[in-house]
Amino acid sequence: MERLGSCERNSHETQLRCEIRLPAQAAGAAPELEISTGVPFLDHMLEQTGRYGCFHLRLLGKGDIQVDPHHLLEDAGIVLGEAISQALGDRAGIVRFSSAYAPLDDALARVVLDLGRRPYLAYGLGLRGRIGSLESETIEEWWRAFSIHAGATIHVDCIRGHNRHHVAEAAFKALGLALRQAVAQEGGAGTPSSKGLLG
Repeated sequence: MERLGSCERNSHETQLRCEIRLPAQAAGAAPELEISTGVPFLDHMLEQTGRYGCFHLRLLGKGDIQVDPHHLLEDAGIVLGEAISQALGDRAGIVRFSSAYAPLDDALARVVLDLGRRPYLAYGLGLRGRIGSLESETIEEWWRAFSIHAGATIHVDCIRGHNRHHVAEAAFKALGLALRQAVAQEGGAGTPSSKGLLG
């Protein structure tokens, strides 16, 4: 069964719209991705997450990047997190817990994920300095906003790596792989919690 979610955010700082469909298609089929935020590196990272998560993703908009990309990265995390949360509905029957590793040359990243509606981010990428024109510290703001609005506990770590682009990209790929596992439906109708509810 297809699961759909969407979120729109309009403020003085950003105008963004996100649409998502879980799962994307039959195994092996390429997901449909249309991502344009005005920050090319963020677009590239979200394409990796969508591709390895195997879900259709459309995220379009703009923001006041002439001031600082911070607002746009944070709000992009918000709209994607909200769209995924909406697509998951009551989350009955999902796998919920997952983990994934992804390498990229010198970099190895790990993401451990719980979609149990308990937002928490443990961020261990240690990125400092610029990736192109983007201050890499702002990438943490995307992860934090996504964690909160997706209702996810996320532990993301750089196991090793020195190239900032490679470290960031490996982490976004690992997130896609982990999401692909966690959102999968096991076939049961029950809530995936010993408490009988999530959160």
